[in-house]
Amino acid sequence: RHTPEQIIVQLREMEGMLSSGADMGQVCQRLEVSEATLHRWRAQYGGMKRSDAKRLRDMEKENARLKKMVAEQALDIEMLKEVSRGNW
Repeated sequence: RHTPEQIIVQLREMEGMLSSGADMGQVCQRLEVSEATLHRWRAQYGGMKRSDAKRLRDMEKENARLKKMVAEQALDIEMLKEVSRGNW
């Protein structure tokens, strides 16, 4: 599995190889990934800089933390509802 920073570096390398005349098959062999993977990476990370990828990763971590917090609060609320009904 590649980090977003590594993907961006490989996309830059791919662009350089393609502009120098290499075909997609050669690029895929050199980067050791499939053509479908390169197209997916290009769609997801194309035009990003390393700092953008780092910010994206940080935001994804923060989002996961917030989702966990909301799930825990929902469980707490559900538990309090059960206790207030006297079903414990």
